[in-house]
Amino acid sequence: MLATKLSRPLLNFSVKALNFKDPGNGFRPVQRVCFPLLSPSGSRSYASEVDQIGSRAVLITGCDSGFGFALAKHLHTKGFIVYAGCLQKDKGDGGSKDLDNMKSDRMRTVQLNVCDSKEVDRAVEHVNSSLEDPEKGLWGLVNNAGISTFGEVEFTSMDTYMEVAEVNLWGTVRTTKAFLPLIRRSKGRVVNISSMMGRMGSPARSPYCITKFGVEAFSDCLRYEMQPQGVMVSIVEPGNFIAATNLYSPERIKAIADKMWDELPEIVRKDYGRKYFDEQVSKMETYCNSGSTDTSPVIESVAHALTATAPYTRYHPMDYYWWLRMQIMTHMPAAISDRLYVY
Repeated sequence: MLATKLSRPLLNFSVKALNFKDPGNGFRPVQRVCFPLLSPSGSRSYASEVDQIGSRAVLITGCDSGFGFALAKHLHTKGFIVYAGCLQKDKGDGGSKDLDNMKSDRMRTVQLNVCDSKEVDRAVEHVNSSLEDPEKGLWGLVNNAGISTFGEVEFTSMDTYMEVAEVNLWGTVRTTKAFLPLIRRSKGRVVNISSMMGRMGSPARSPYCITKFGVEAFSDCLRYEMQPQGVMVSIVEPGNFIAATNLYSPERIKAIADKMWDELPEIVRKDYGRKYFDEQVSKMETYCNSGSTDTSPVIESVAHALTATAPYTRYHPMDYYWWLRMQIMTHMPAAISDRLYVY
């Protein structure tokens, strides 16, 4: 009976032209995969929305560019009161200038460095004092702020590991803890932006993977604890959107690589050699120029997590290749998945 139940969803699963190798990373995207009961794009059937969106307020971190900037504008069009946390607001740079130029009383930019506890506390005070009814709390918190880098373990300094963790992991924990009392009052939502790299490792991405694995664990624990409080916690796991977010320019890749090589211990330089090092950097250049240019699957996933009466625990806005790869990497024996995607 159990086998029958498990097999039924697979009747709707069809695969055509599965090709794993590509000229860039050694793998080519799956040309066509259809899984109607669990769409890898995150576009599962939407439940009904919560009411009174116009009176609900949401804070988003990392709104200077990328997902955060686009999400702030999207949630504003849906009627939310948006507090857009911007790292560069005090300097008048980045997305804060464009968001302020909207001249909307529902779009409110906030200076926010998630690595600075004092700034986070000031943001909480600002939001609390400007809410129409603080006792009703803050409906949503979206932990979006993040940074990325690359480099094999022996090539990556401890300072780099700590810098990435301070933003991606501890920034998420710090901001969540600070705003959680306001979220609890509203029985609202916490949405944490993780990554497919929070579910599977990848060569030369350990600083980033470590932090996103941590975000996944933190989010799961928080969800367990908040369920009795009526607060819902969702995780959004984007695929490859590097082309859309402009995380890496050729100049930035070169700067990271040059600094990395200059700081390597002599024994590491000698053992690996400059040729091997440059080959790995070239692979990252290929990867960093790839990915989807359309951020709408990510934006729609976050919006659904904030507006649906029954939001999902995890959202997977990614193309079919990455969705299938993530399933294989997390469910198949490592001897198989490593052979397919790593070695």
